[in-house]
Amino acid sequence: MKPKLFLIALFSTLPHLFGAPTMQAGAAKIEITPSGPIWMAGYAARTKPSEGASPIWAKALALRDAKGTTAVIVTTDLIGLTRAITDVVSARVIEQHKLERSQIVFNSSHTHTGPVIRNNLSIMGPQVEAQRLVIEGYASSLTEKLVTVIGAALGDLQPATLAFDYGEAGFAANRRQTTEKGVVIGVNPAGPVDHKVPVLRVLAADGKVRAVLFGYACHNTTLTAEFYQITGDYAGFAQTAVEKEFPGAVALFMQLCAGDQNPNPRSTMALAEQHGATLGTEVARVVRTSMKPVSGRIKTAYQTTELPFAPHTSDQYTSELQDKNVFKARRAAAMLALYKDGRETRKLQYPVQVIRFDQGFTLVALAGEVVIDYSLWVQRTFPNERLMVAGYSNEVACYIPSARVLREGGYEAVDSMIYYGQPGPFTEEVEPRIQEAVTKAMRRVK
Repeated sequence: MKPKLFLIALFSTLPHLFGAPTMQAGAAKIEITPSGPIWMAGYAARTKPSEGASPIWAKALALRDAKGTTAVIVTTDLIGLTRAITDVVSARVIEQHKLERSQIVFNSSHTHTGPVIRNNLSIMGPQVEAQRLVIEGYASSLTEKLVTVIGAALGDLQPATLAFDYGEAGFAANRRQTTEKGVVIGVNPAGPVDHKVPVLRVLAADGKVRAVLFGYACHNTTLTAEFYQITGDYAGFAQTAVEKEFPGAVALFMQLCAGDQNPNPRSTMALAEQHGATLGTEVARVVRTSMKPVSGRIKTAYQTTELPFAPHTSDQYTSELQDKNVFKARRAAAMLALYKDGRETRKLQYPVQVIRFDQGFTLVALAGEVVIDYSLWVQRTFPNERLMVAGYSNEVACYIPSARVLREGGYEAVDSMIYYGQPGPFTEEVEPRIQEAVTKAMRRVK
């Protein structure tokens, strides 16, 4: 059966004047809802597969400048993609469409009411072989659909005018709360946040809205562990709201640097709908304003750096094998297996990507669950850029803490690495190495 694919041909007209098209754009969406019950990602407390589903999507936006340089932005209503998927999809797209790796960026909304993705958060995944086979089957289907939706967007390129600007939404809160027992997940009103909502608008030649790319730095976790229905959470509701405002348009959500940001309040479906409506309404408002034009050449850069883990030995994992925390024991067993094969992990290969237009818009895409410190640093360091700084891009291998977060400790710095099957925390070199990689990538696209 062919996947359910939606190409965008009819658009909603804006009530104000627009410039003549200077570029080309194509947009497409494809449904990626699991066909049946599947283990859900994001919460260790879950004990059974999903029960029912609302549609979730993969979407692609292809952009091409006057010289023929192309960039493709892919968004997914998923917890996080892995390199085992993005590497395969990229290789096929590169071969079929003659692109380079730097021209394709993947992002995940980080919904915690989505399916488990192959190799992601495997320690908290199902331990039953039957469910593992379901997950493997879903990953294979997902791979095919991502190739399909990218090809559809590239095949839909038409004259377009781009513009970029910012809105604001206030429901994200820093979740790193300091207590007498250390840093816990709660609400920290004094902690760093970034409430900006970057919005990229794509107009067809007749002035109708063709696509809207927007982002927000907030964990997609309004729905907590007791929810067993597949959904896109607030980000899914926000995309639906934007598409209702502009019939025929594709709304794409990019998760920004949300590693230490949670929606507040949370834990009901009504709140997920409320946060989605808040974000969607603000995006639609920005789209209807006189936004700043985006034009010129597209330049792209993709490179990797190495993030060192803190020193570790097989002895520490041997002692953890009998830990009462079942997830800690599972991680220990996985690490000892690597030690036995001489493949123990000392560094993480970490991708950094930049897609930049000469005027008006720069996308910085960072892998993993990046804390807000990195977005704020990029904005301070490149104040003349019109920026969207995304986390959760290309692969989500673990949390990416800043040096500050590492020193403070807590879930993002230490405990989360258990569930991701990583050997332990990073060293404080993580921050300067990422900053250096971003700086180099930005130089390459100037």
